[in-house]
Amino acid sequence: MKLILRYALLFIPLLSLAQLKSPSEFLGYELGTQFTRHHEVVDYYQYLAKAEPQRMNLMEYGKTNERRPLLLATISTKENMQNLDKIKEEHMKGIHGKGSPDKAIVWLSYNVHGNESVSTEASMQTIYDLFTTKSSYLENIVVLIDPCINPDGRDRYVNWYNQFKNSPNQVDPNSKEHHENWWSGRSNHYMFDLNRDWAWLTQVESQQRLKQFNKWLPHVHVDFHEQGVDNPYYFAPAAEPFHEVITDFQREFQETIGKNHAKYFDENGWFYFTKEVFDLLYPSYGDTYPTYNGGIGMTYEQGGSGRAGLGITTSIGDTLTLKDRIAHHLTTGLSTVEVASKNVSKLNDEFKKFYLNKNFKYKSYVLNGNPDKIEALADLLSKHEIEYQAGSNATVKGYNYATGNSGSLKSTNKSLVISSNQPKSTLVKVLFEPMAKLSDSVTYDITAWSLPYAYGLDAIASESNLSGTPTKLNKPEIKSIDADKYAYLADWNSMKDARFLAELLRNKVRVRYAHKPFTLDGISHERGTLIITKGDNKHLNNFNDILKTAATNNAKNLTSTNTGFVESGKDFGSGYVDVIQDLNIAVLSGEPTSTLRFGEIWNFFEQQLDYPISVLDEAYFGRIDLTKYDILILPDGRGYNSFLSTYTKEKIKDWVKRGGKLIAMGGAIDGITTADKDFELSEKEMPKDSSTTIASFEISEREQIKSAITGAIFKATVDNTNPLAYGYSDTYFTLKLGARSYNYLENGSAVYLSKGANEPISGFAGSEAKKKIAETLIFGTEEMGRGQVIYMVDNPLFRGFWENGKLFFANALFMVK
Repeated sequence: MKLILRYALLFIPLLSLAQLKSPSEFLGYELGTQFTRHHEVVDYYQYLAKAEPQRMNLMEYGKTNERRPLLLATISTKENMQNLDKIKEEHMKGIHGKGSPDKAIVWLSYNVHGNESVSTEASMQTIYDLFTTKSSYLENIVVLIDPCINPDGRDRYVNWYNQFKNSPNQVDPNSKEHHENWWSGRSNHYMFDLNRDWAWLTQVESQQRLKQFNKWLPHVHVDFHEQGVDNPYYFAPAAEPFHEVITDFQREFQETIGKNHAKYFDENGWFYFTKEVFDLLYPSYGDTYPTYNGGIGMTYEQGGSGRAGLGITTSIGDTLTLKDRIAHHLTTGLSTVEVASKNVSKLNDEFKKFYLNKNFKYKSYVLNGNPDKIEALADLLSKHEIEYQAGSNATVKGYNYATGNSGSLKSTNKSLVISSNQPKSTLVKVLFEPMAKLSDSVTYDITAWSLPYAYGLDAIASESNLSGTPTKLNKPEIKSIDADKYAYLADWNSMKDARFLAELLRNKVRVRYAHKPFTLDGISHERGTLIITKGDNKHLNNFNDILKTAATNNAKNLTSTNTGFVESGKDFGSGYVDVIQDLNIAVLSGEPTSTLRFGEIWNFFEQQLDYPISVLDEAYFGRIDLTKYDILILPDGRGYNSFLSTYTKEKIKDWVKRGGKLIAMGGAIDGITTADKDFELSEKEMPKDSSTTIASFEISEREQIKSAITGAIFKATVDNTNPLAYGYSDTYFTLKLGARSYNYLENGSAVYLSKGANEPISGFAGSEAKKKIAETLIFGTEEMGRGQVIYMVDNPLFRGFWENGKLFFANALFMVK
């Protein structure tokens, strides 16, 4: 009887294994022969959670803009899952140098780019294999799997592919199924690249994911990607430049993992490469952000992406199939877990070491400035679980961000103080450092991002440990609004003010604004001050309620007055006080524009300003009556030369001359102004060098970098008497993404690089590029007939994180007239 029972007990796990359905069995088709829609992926993960309740926990951690669920699966052995809270607790004690963890945490993230579609398919096979043939890896490992970071983009791609693929699928790369349209599946709903949003958290997917990530801070994090069809597989170790904060162990462990992957790839005869292209510098990637939080962050890149479909012929005549791509991602995913399971003690020891007090040069960062911008930055820090305090009355000395030299700043209880003496010290250094140290100027992304510049705040980096008062920087108490006053005044210097104005306009409140500074009731008011009068709004029976609600929603304290007779400046009835019209705004979409740059504008209106916008596609733009719109925005892009036929260009110019407002950004400026005398703006021409230099083929990339600017920060001069610059001081730190340059406008140069300002204050700019941008325009305005053309050479909305640039865009909408 005992012998029978023993055999029965041995048979139970085998029975369970046999009963668990593979992805192919569950979906009803062999994995890799079709693309799986997101709801089917969700169904499979829910099936696994139900079938393996003792070894798996599945949570929905949020929803996308299009209401698709975001999932996180946590798996391990039955015993580990029963003690999951204790495992997490012991692991997280490590950030304080405590705890006795004996398990390692591995987080696998799939499909951050929606059309890099193999990822989610591979995730299903990976979790199945970890439950079955590779279950031994889970003895001392907890694995977290996010099967699809970007469900909206993935379903956009999958649905498109299913519409256009041949049956059976066609491997000819010229066939339609290998050529996505303009709105590809790469980005999320708002066309944002989620792989560049980890630090900035502008998108709902990133915001919701980070809440879960911070609960675990995994030892190892892998971000699964795809690249060009003809590229072999890429895995760690990463390329230079490595950020200087990355530890020797983090670099060494990438090497350890890479060698294990190579073993399996060599056995199968698969090609791969390492230490090229994909560096570890920019902090907002799925490999760097986990690295700066103590983990081993890595990017894995499979050849294929949106072009590959179910199969495609490569340039050397091979056929790359979805099955091949799944096999490669499956192999590296399992290999990663395997290596972690063999190095648990080392991973735990090094995780603790990472969080020990660091001897960074700058021990504290102190920031002053607009309270709204301080609040916005504090909100971002809270999401990252970075500690901050309110300042005290003192003079702080150190590196002055505004000058690039030693200086001082007076700290008050309204200052923001961030110390490097905290668990997230490494992340603090990376996000706040004035100048990231570059070991190599050839990088994959921008080289400057320092938050004091991005938020437009005065800052000192101090070499001293400074203490402050713990605070959450609560929103200010909103004072009650006195009824039946002549007028109510609101300042204009932040996006909070722009949102307040937008809410008033949506509710049909008439708002005026001042073109000249004025003093009233002993209080000084700057250009751009909003003036809301009772007389202008007699048509609104609930005017006071609307005003109070808008002020409360946007945390705005208004100044009330009984008169429009000012003590200095211009009275409210003056021609220097304009009415802000309720605007009909349109933005161009389609082939001439960059999807990312269009998406930034779309997101700005819907998620940051909350103001309606019409999207006009280039396919039918010629048939649109532009007189229905007050403003037309042309996003940055590379296709304007073909889009702007003589008819289209003349149509736009005629509309401007009749009173329209055109906002041209980046590449759209070239398209609209080139060889057209109606526009004053002209491209800066560099004198030609008559000498001839021949560079060797091998160093040509190094020569090309001389003409590049890889996301560097420059100190620009601001003419804040120009409506485009209302609410700004006389300087602005602009993030320049390239060497595109234009001469000053005669009267409308609102923001520009003055003489000697072509040296970056942070980031890399090549020697030839710096010559080209010397004394050039950043933002400007030009009158054309009864209308206006607004030029934005640099992008104030870049990736949604350059907070201090956004008011320029709001000014272009509401202040320039």
